[in-house]
Amino acid sequence: MKQDPSNRANQFVSLKAALFVSILLFIFAVGASAFRKDAPVKEVSLNIINRDSTESVKAFETVYKTLMSPRCMNCHPAGNVPLQGDDSHLHAMAPKRGVEGKGVSAMKCSNCHQETNTPGLHMPPGNPEWHLPPATMKMVFEGKSAHELAEQLMDKKKNGNKDIKKLIEHADDGLVLAGWNPGEGRTLPPVTHAEFKKAWITWLQTGAYAPKK
Repeated sequence: MKQDPSNRANQFVSLKAALFVSILLFIFAVGASAFRKDAPVKEVSLNIINRDSTESVKAFETVYKTLMSPRCMNCHPAGNVPLQGDDSHLHAMAPKRGVEGKGVSAMKCSNCHQETNTPGLHMPPGNPEWHLPPATMKMVFEGKSAHELAEQLMDKKKNGNKDIKKLIEHADDGLVLAGWNPGEGRTLPPVTHAEFKKAWITWLQTGAYAPKK
């Protein structure tokens, strides 16, 4: 029995149409997948933008003079007793660091350092998290040269296992900010917090170079 030529033509057209529709569906599927909400997104990191030893070391000059000011250094002593006053003398009450940095026995930092500054001249400054660095990670500023402090700040074994991103975030830590709100009668750090943070980020993102010894 002979097949009608018109039927063969119709079947051919149908096959072409089906193929064309299949191709269109494939293209649409691929295009849609590119816009799915759960499609992988490239992680945005705060790694080094541009290594520049000159700019990095220059920025650290601002960082160093800020960290060595009494408002920062007094809570980063070489020993286990915090420092006090603009002349950074040993704390009059002789409190000890303790394992967690919050004092020992009944002499806890929070006994005198409340959640906010105590009103009055030279009264105890306050913060909900007032403490020294813990005994396992003392992060000493006192007596450190610029070279030594820069290397220490970048050493994960000494800085609390912080990478560049976490170090940048630390600039806005509550106790760091407290240095610019020390209470009546105390000298502020040599630059504003905004200036310090800008220098801190610049130092880190241009290579975190340590000044020469």
